Amino acid sequence: MATMQTSYEPQHLSVVHPLNDVPEQKCSSEGLGQIAMTRPVRLSLGVLRAYLIAMTIMLGYHVLNLAGVLRAIR
Repeated sequence: MATMQTSYEPQHLSVVHPLNDVPEQKCSSEGLGQIAMTRPVRLSLGVLRAYLIAMTIMLGYHVLNLAGVLRAIR
């Protein structure tokens, strides 16, 4: 059976802005070495790199085409 709450005591929470907070110790990455990657991971990263390069080239072509630079060359 549920009981009614007779008194209400509000909780006081403090919010600290990150610039006013105490700085924490940063992790050091020195001496960790290279990450071991399997062949499928290396292949997928290579495909991703090729995709991003192709998209960048296509974007550059589109921007140059919109600017009228390519029409002036022809």
